[in-house]
Amino acid sequence: MLSCTVRVTIDTNVLFAALKSRSGASHYILRLIIAEKIQLAVSVSTFLEYWDVLSRQDTLEQVELNLKDIEDILDLLVLLAQKQNIYFLQRPNLIDEKDNMFIECAFASQSEYLITSNTRDFISGELESAGFKVITPGEFVQLWRQENE
Repeated sequence: MLSCTVRVTIDTNVLFAALKSRSGASHYILRLIIAEKIQLAVSVSTFLEYWDVLSRQDTLEQVELNLKDIEDILDLLVLLAQKQNIYFLQRPNLIDEKDNMFIECAFASQSEYLITSNTRDFISGELESAGFKVITPGEFVQLWRQENE
């Protein structure tokens, strides 16, 4: 059952999509985090990835926000998030090495879900016993609504 005790790790592409459009599953997930209905898990590396991608000039133009807006959003997310230290690196041989930081955060924080728009990038037999499910924003919202609305 999904409830306010649900902890999630979100890929940068979900946060980007949430800021780019106020409609859609990604923005709905961002609103759930801000309303403290679900808990975001972040590590230093995932936060730095969010910052790196969202503070780029082309990203700012696409989401129609300025750097101060991005800083405020990231500050709020960190304030609300479970901050997770990473003591052991997880390397499940994903196609994109940068995706491993999200695996590490989800695993260490005991997230129930790793939410990403690129689930195919996270396909690995080594993840089957990781303790979390890799799921798209749309799939997560569908589960949330079934259980909570």
